[in-house]
Amino acid sequence: MGIFSRFRDIVGSNINAMLEKAEDPEKLIKLMIQEMEDTLVELKASCAGAMASRTRVERARETAATRARQWDRKARLAVEKGREDLAREALLEKRASAEEAEARRAEVDHFDDLVSQYQKDIQQLEDKLQTARNKHRILVQRHIHAGQRKTAQTRIRNADHNDAFVRFEQFENRIDRMEADADLVNYRGSSLEDEFSKLETDEEIERELENLKKGGSPDGSGKQES
Repeated sequence: MGIFSRFRDIVGSNINAMLEKAEDPEKLIKLMIQEMEDTLVELKASCAGAMASRTRVERARETAATRARQWDRKARLAVEKGREDLAREALLEKRASAEEAEARRAEVDHFDDLVSQYQKDIQQLEDKLQTARNKHRILVQRHIHAGQRKTAQTRIRNADHNDAFVRFEQFENRIDRMEADADLVNYRGSSLEDEFSKLETDEEIERELENLKKGGSPDGSGKQES
């Protein structure tokens, strides 16, 4: 495929439509960018070649025009010196040089048009390339964000299906049991003190009862009240 055929295909292509049909839009747009860059390099090289040719032809035109002016001066000099034969020959050379200069001018105009068209094509392709690069950057960002979202959703889904939360619940239950055991320890401690207090109270009552049996006072002094 020639450079201009590729250029027409690229400029005429609808990037959005192509991306919608592509199975891998990111890969497709990378290929498009590479094709555009290659075509752009060729267009710039062709433009540079046309500019160089224009410069060469312009130099030849100037040389021919200069030569025509020189022959014109020689023809005038020959007439002044009465040498019509030389004047006639000089005028013939002048005509040939002027015709060459005019032909070269036409070539210069052709190369001017060609360079101008190349520059327009280059600008069009650069605009298209910038659009493609912007699309690629957006696609890459969307791809990254989509991957991050997918990873996050996968982790959430896996967390819902694995035993992480089960283990957490079991750990929470263990803490609840430990707290309950602590409460029971405190509860048993209070009951134990109550039992000993009761024993001490029962022992005092028994002593008083024994004193009463022996005919003494409840406080153990052995004296009864009258």
